[in-house]
Amino acid sequence: MAARWSSSVWNTFVEGDNLDVLATLPPGSVDLVVTDPPYNTGNGFAYADTFGSHAAWVAMMRPRLEACREVLADTGAIFVSIDDHEVAHLRLLMDEVFGEANFLAQVIVNLNPKGRQLGRGFATSHEYLLGYARDAGRCVLDASSPDHVDEGDFPLSHADGRRFRHLPLRNTNKKFNPATARTLHFPLYGDPASGRVAAAPFPGSREIWPVFGDGAPAVWRWSAPLVEARADDLVCRTIRGRLGERDDVFQRDWLHRDTPGGRRKKLRTIWLSEEVGSTDTAVAELKALVGKVFESPKPTGLVRRVLATMPSDVVVVDPFAGSGTTGHAVALANAEDGGTRRCLSVNSAEPTRPGSHAHVAGLATVADITRARLRAVAEAVGGGYKEIPAGLPARVTPRRPSPAR
Repeated sequence: MAARWSSSVWNTFVEGDNLDVLATLPPGSVDLVVTDPPYNTGNGFAYADTFGSHAAWVAMMRPRLEACREVLADTGAIFVSIDDHEVAHLRLLMDEVFGEANFLAQVIVNLNPKGRQLGRGFATSHEYLLGYARDAGRCVLDASSPDHVDEGDFPLSHADGRRFRHLPLRNTNKKFNPATARTLHFPLYGDPASGRVAAAPFPGSREIWPVFGDGAPAVWRWSAPLVEARADDLVCRTIRGRLGERDDVFQRDWLHRDTPGGRRKKLRTIWLSEEVGSTDTAVAELKALVGKVFESPKPTGLVRRVLATMPSDVVVVDPFAGSGTTGHAVALANAEDGGTRRCLSVNSAEPTRPGSHAHVAGLATVADITRARLRAVAEAVGGGYKEIPAGLPARVTPRRPSPAR
């Protein structure tokens, strides 16, 4: 009989081969995969991280990525951490498995701002995070955040105290022009003295056509009905351009917009340690819960940034759970925003290396590291903990019915 993955417990753990465990999950039942596979560095920390050739590592990863793709919902996404040893091979492999059109980002993560001082060559201070959608056209990921909105970018103040900036209503991208966006090439009417803008003439108004700085015809970003509906967010100004003075129309872009969750800004593809944490802060996080038992965990802030791009009720899977960072991050995110995310963490019973911190602490397998942390997370943060015995299939209850494929 299959054990059902609880719909209320935040963290569930399965000990076993991730390929076997993924095969027990229904297709399309997972919203997000976040994982940190072996890097094939040849180093031996808590476990042996070596597969020899690149081909051997790719042969190990391919069926697991294919299994992840199978369990992902069409609206879902996958994020995989990696470093320079295998990033080139992983990028090509994920292009093959998920499709080049579903590539989301290759993020540079500044996990070691001081740089690694051991070994020859440069002091490496970064790793990578590769993101792919299951279906880019249907993916619900929102690659933006309210945390990076700079109030200094909004220097103007309205009479009511609201901050804003002026953005040209003209589309500044020359790919959009009267030939490619014919319906957006029309005159507006404005009065630079009062600032008023309308889609139809009014007393004292002047006809204004959208043009580029060189005088070439352009198009507006808004349709005429939208101009009428949001005329108070527009202003007519006289500006000095390359060809002399001309009247133009600008949008008042408000700092605080009436949108769910407030104003957001697109995430950049370089994530600094002061934003998401570092290897040092990750070691400290783990040490506070179960001791120093893993040499290179990921910081929870890194995973929480990924979680913040998805809805707050996602089903998350980490097939290479390592020290349990993903499950820890899920619990912290739920505790902060009241979300109902659920995480399934999978780790094998591979023995820990004799002499490693984990082995000295009495954790005989890497699975023991994961379960120790997730149990401690349940006690410290909440959300509960459930373990599905090795060899017993895990049947996830999706957050929504799986779409037909």
